[in-house]
Amino acid sequence: MDPQVKVGVGVFVLNPDGKFVIGKRQGSVGAGTWALPGGHLEFGESFETCAEREVLEETGQKISNVRFLTAVNSLLGEENKHYVTIFMGAHVSENQEPEVSLTSI
Repeated sequence: MDPQVKVGVGVFVLNPDGKFVIGKRQGSVGAGTWALPGGHLEFGESFETCAEREVLEETGQKISNVRFLTAVNSLLGEENKHYVTIFMGAHVSENQEPEVSLTSI
């Protein structure tokens, strides 16, 4: 199988206190480290829809004001992986508390 480029989406989510929503990574590159909510872009999905879906799946929070921030091209030689990561910005839609999820981030 030929190596493939994967597209990830990470989301800088601000809560009403002006703090970023983060969590500990599980079962992937960087497991046990702090990270933004996010995941892989699905076929036919917009960056905004992916951001909304991933944040809801990983934190239980709905987001608004979703916008593109920047992108990075990462070649991870030791892992033999190539990722393009799209970074989005957003705000928590309402005064919501994040849910703890064993499958999050």
